[in-house]
Amino acid sequence: VLGTGSDVGKSIVVTALCRIFSNHGIRVAPYKAQHMSNNSGVTPEGLEMGRAQIVQAEASRTPPHVDMNPILLKPTSDIGSQVVVLGEAVANRTARANRTAREYHQQKEALFSTACLALDRLRKSYDLVILEGAGSCAEVNLMSHDIVNFRMAEYARAPVILVGDIHRGGIFGQLIGTLACLPQECQDRIAGFIINRFRGDISLFQDGTQWIEFRSGKTVFGVLPWVDNLAVEAEDSVVIENPRKPALDKDSGPAIAIIRIPHISNFTDFDPLTRIFGISVSFHEQPRELSRFNAVILPGSKNTCFDLKWLHRTGWSAMLKTYAANGGHVLGICGGYQMLGTRVYDPDGLEGHPGSTDGLNLLPVETVLKAPKTTTLSTFEWKGFVGKGYEIHMGQTLLFQGNSLLTITERNGQTCNEADGAQAGDFSVMGTYIHGLFDSPGITRLWLDQIGLCHVPVSLDQGPVERDQAYDRLAEHFESHVNIKAILSTLKAATGWDQ
Repeated sequence: VLGTGSDVGKSIVVTALCRIFSNHGIRVAPYKAQHMSNNSGVTPEGLEMGRAQIVQAEASRTPPHVDMNPILLKPTSDIGSQVVVLGEAVANRTARANRTAREYHQQKEALFSTACLALDRLRKSYDLVILEGAGSCAEVNLMSHDIVNFRMAEYARAPVILVGDIHRGGIFGQLIGTLACLPQECQDRIAGFIINRFRGDISLFQDGTQWIEFRSGKTVFGVLPWVDNLAVEAEDSVVIENPRKPALDKDSGPAIAIIRIPHISNFTDFDPLTRIFGISVSFHEQPRELSRFNAVILPGSKNTCFDLKWLHRTGWSAMLKTYAANGGHVLGICGGYQMLGTRVYDPDGLEGHPGSTDGLNLLPVETVLKAPKTTTLSTFEWKGFVGKGYEIHMGQTLLFQGNSLLTITERNGQTCNEADGAQAGDFSVMGTYIHGLFDSPGITRLWLDQIGLCHVPVSLDQGPVERDQAYDRLAEHFESHVNIKAILSTLKAATGWDQ
């Protein structure tokens, strides 16, 4: 499944196909050779991979495994990323975990071999593997370095479905223009198209479908109508690059603000909050007066020091300190937790030049960034409520006074009894390393109580149960508008595969 661009719906198409084939009793697995995102998760083995492939594994009803996403790039700057290979950040005495784009391209052949071996292992374990591409599959200046789009499709001998997004406009140019940019052998591999995010009367687009099929000689497998509130996680933060600006006045009800820091990570932590009826949850990039909000959240970051300096430079720091001093509720998660402390030290230059950065001084903690990276599936307890989440961080945080927030009772299947996080001001300011905090309804209920929203109801289906229900709704929606039989026929004709 390749795309005409970023955020056209490749991941959602793969997720839908994974659940549909799983419903038909087929052992199916997702695969993306190279994924660039700061939205990652942890496998049962305690290894790191992109959350999009974790979502697709959930839809497939199979445990996530790093072979499904062998290479993960986590951007740390405009030209550099942390490279995660088979679940572990690449770092040893002679190699840094962070790479510039030029350095990464020089390693592409070795990484392509790693990706191929991962795909080979998946194919031995599953009946069907659905590959996902990255960005546009027709970036002519990058195709010689490609290891995720047509080169991987060619290695797998896989027919290609090309996805375009009609909502952004220019769908004819997207599809036919993509074909025009491709060499003939790549054009020949494309079996047909899926048009995503259609608004309005689909019957009025019938002549458009016919024109595309006539002009391209390829099948339009289906046109997917726009659908809201499916509760399926977005692939990466492109969906919040232009944060919406809700009308918030004193009578508009409970509201929670999330600060959209430059290197935001794991923004899907807050998806469960966005689906609680009666609460407005919004991302904010520009500093604003915060007294209107019941709580403000500092999310995870892939570059804590840079984003902390950004808070100071833009005026957010002063806004947050004033808000907290006036009794406002602040929550920091992972990198956001680190920023709430007194200082962040980076002695080895893991995020840039070695040094230290002043924190917001809202929690009595200080952090030292250092390897190895912590990646765990964690069970925790907070005031008698049990929750499950995960940790991904390259730092150790010391609480030098006061009380911790949570107790970690299990990490990667091993029983433990370790303190996590911190709280100050009778829980008005809190911080934790736990991602997925709001996947547990009891924990969400407790946090809402702490911020004065005792009256807001929380569904018991929140988190994993809600996501599983969403995959079924997505599959039903998809099968109503996409010709699955034609896709199966394409698979059989191109590869001989037959369920």
